[in-house]
Amino acid sequence: MIPRYTRPDMAHIWSDENKYRIWFEIEAHATDALADLGVVPKSAAETIWAKGKDAKLSPDRIHEIEAEVKHDVIAFLTHVAEIVGPDARFLHQGLTSSDVLDTCLAVQLSQASDLLLVGIDRVLAALQARALEHKFTPCVGRSHGIHAEPVTFGLKMAQAYAEFARNRARLVAARADIATCAISGAVGTFANVDPQVEAHVAQKLGLTPEPISTQVIPRDRHAAFFAALGVIASSIERLATEIRHLQRTEVLEAEEYFSKGQKGSSAMPHKRNPILTENLTGLARLVRSSVTPAMENVALWHERDISHSSVERGIGPDATVHLDFALHRLANVVENLVVYPENMQKNLDQLGGLVHSQRVLLALTQAGLSREDSYRAVQRNAMKVWRGEGAFLEFLKADDEVKAHLDEAALEALFDLGYHQKHIETIFSRVFA
Repeated sequence: MIPRYTRPDMAHIWSDENKYRIWFEIEAHATDALADLGVVPKSAAETIWAKGKDAKLSPDRIHEIEAEVKHDVIAFLTHVAEIVGPDARFLHQGLTSSDVLDTCLAVQLSQASDLLLVGIDRVLAALQARALEHKFTPCVGRSHGIHAEPVTFGLKMAQAYAEFARNRARLVAARADIATCAISGAVGTFANVDPQVEAHVAQKLGLTPEPISTQVIPRDRHAAFFAALGVIASSIERLATEIRHLQRTEVLEAEEYFSKGQKGSSAMPHKRNPILTENLTGLARLVRSSVTPAMENVALWHERDISHSSVERGIGPDATVHLDFALHRLANVVENLVVYPENMQKNLDQLGGLVHSQRVLLALTQAGLSREDSYRAVQRNAMKVWRGEGAFLEFLKADDEVKAHLDEAALEALFDLGYHQKHIETIFSRVFA
């Protein structure tokens, strides 16, 4: 985790302190269940909670022990025994290390998901506010980067809102999929630990028992989770790229907020660069870099191996930390985005009315001219405008073939910008219903 891109709440989830506290709760809850089954003394389970619940587990001490024993869970249990005393021998009865590690990872990913959902909700709120603000602010729509037909800036924001609403649903589903508990013992047969123990631990930690864990929780769940994060990252990049394009000097329809005293370039004092959205593009790449390793983790040997472990120790914190930071940075960009309606109108007018070419084409076909002839008539006049020779409407009014089918009043009516906004309320009702 890089401090520059790490928010404290997400960093805490992946801290050793949080991890070892979750490990303790897994072991203690399992011991409670074992006590209820008569496998261990109830007094031992009570002592474990009494001495360990508020105890400050020492990551440094655990690491010191691990340096000798070369096993993280054994090192943890040894340290807990130093705190709890003789009754600690009843911890980890019938469990295997993966029971603790996999269940803990499920808790951490669930906690991370909850923070990510907060970030998505902030993005959604910002997008909705800007969409409503600019519902009818006209701007040019582009395909292939070329002027196409009029849209509104509100529609751009509404489209992004719909996309992030889908992402929210994806993350909710991914969270549910990942939040499973495995307390099934070696090779997952429950030979030395009753399934009731797993059910009890799952209930206490807000998880669902894994139907069949084969000693490890199946990694298709994790692959789907990180794939969902990758899709969210791609949506962040799509919106960030749109804003970067809109901020280009030749366009300047919107730009990131530039605060008082901010500097854009060490060499050129005039620069106002889209550094936040460029940063978001890079962060999206980092998040997506976790997807392929997560997919490759699915194929483990037989009932388990640990080839997935080193991968998840990296991608778990990195992907969630970077995505958490990116969501809040994106929300901040949208909340403070500077919008220039006058430049949007100027760009709309830049091609002298060519954005209305389809309406003219359709009107000519409806007036009796074949589609092929209509297309040729519109295109030959449009190309004059493209070459900078004049205004589209004036060329159409002077074209004999066009005049034979559409009078001046009919042509002028085809250049009404409001025509392209007549279904905006319908679109918004679909998006924000």
